[in-house]
Amino acid sequence: MADGQARTRRELPRALRPFRLPQYRLLVVALTLSLLGAGIWVVALVWQVIELGGGPSELSAVATASAVGMLLTVLVAGALADRVPQKRLLVAVEVLKTLAIGAAGVLAVTGNLELWHLVVASLFFGIAEGIVYPAYSAWLPAIIPADDLLAANGVEGVLRPSIMQAAGPVIAGAIIAVWAPGPALLVIAAAQACAAVVLALMRETPVRRDEIAPGNPVTSMLRDIGEGFRYMVRTRWLLVTLLYFCLLVLVVMGPIEVLLPFAVRDQTGGGAGSFAIVLAAFGIGGAVGSLFVASRRLPRRYLTLMNLLWGAGCLPLAAVGFVSQVWLLAVLTFVVGFTFQAGAVIWGTLLQRRVPPALLGRVSSLDFFVSIALMPISMALAGPVGEEIGIPVAFVVAGVVPTVLALVAVLGFGLLRDEVEHPLDRAPDPEEEPAGRV
Repeated sequence: MADGQARTRRELPRALRPFRLPQYRLLVVALTLSLLGAGIWVVALVWQVIELGGGPSELSAVATASAVGMLLTVLVAGALADRVPQKRLLVAVEVLKTLAIGAAGVLAVTGNLELWHLVVASLFFGIAEGIVYPAYSAWLPAIIPADDLLAANGVEGVLRPSIMQAAGPVIAGAIIAVWAPGPALLVIAAAQACAAVVLALMRETPVRRDEIAPGNPVTSMLRDIGEGFRYMVRTRWLLVTLLYFCLLVLVVMGPIEVLLPFAVRDQTGGGAGSFAIVLAAFGIGGAVGSLFVASRRLPRRYLTLMNLLWGAGCLPLAAVGFVSQVWLLAVLTFVVGFTFQAGAVIWGTLLQRRVPPALLGRVSSLDFFVSIALMPISMALAGPVGEEIGIPVAFVVAGVVPTVLALVAVLGFGLLRDEVEHPLDRAPDPEEEPAGRV
């Protein structure tokens, strides 16, 4: 039996090996449904705001609510993911999204939706999303072998852009073109409900932690969070990369999330369908980038490549404000999507290989927290700043600054030495001292 499984594993392409496991296949189905809902949400939310008479500043307010929701929960979510079976957390998340977006959809189709309703729904959506990443990241290594993590992260890297950033927006554009944004919100709620059902069918796995400190639950949770912070601070490659990405998000995320739909509308004369095409190109680029990385071995210079992919990959954004054709915007976003997701696959595998299993949920939540810490500021500033200095200038800044940040991170903080001293082509040692400590 073991020989047969090993032979099957060898026969499968590297990127498909995780699919031999039934539990992983169910997880992929649930992830696909959840990402589909999130992808429809991106477009439906923008055009629902516009239908209510809103502009960049109003969209900033709604987008900021989502970012704030993520920040409110992500640290606690990491501690929970290291002490509560991750399946329960993910089911609860999908139920919460179903209720929040479903309520907004009902209000929209009955003609009772107001902007503040969208702010509240976006806040709850962000709260739910703040739980997803730590729980999923901590659960995945308990479902599949370590050798399959790069492939599984590649699968997620394909699904996230192709479903959330391509298929979802296209479906949203079609629904809005035929009906209105309100019905699209109801479709989102249905997708999240189906994801909850699939997750509920999966087998629960215990947390990968030897013991949990006794005492008051609140005090114990705070102690857990503090332990994750201490690990982050003393692990140089982790701290440097997170701080770099935090600044990158500040510069890039607001223009992409808030200004891009208005660039499509004002520069090309397009509507929801054109915006969906631009997002779809971003998603397809991400899927191609993820598949490219997942089909190969991790590079020896993984930290250098990852950070340069994220930094230099933003350069096409500098041209976004000067393009007047939808297909050119699609080409630019394709390149950005390719580089972002290629780097993300390396990053997810890096965390799962170098971070001790007992800390993975907390470190994943810190990853999410630090990475998005400045996202609310970026969202809040993007609308007013774009209106003040103009969309073209805002995108030039978003395209150029990340490359400078990437070079500073790689050359100035010992990452070149660290990646050579800690290659990822060997099996991880759970008892190893925190990698990169100096």
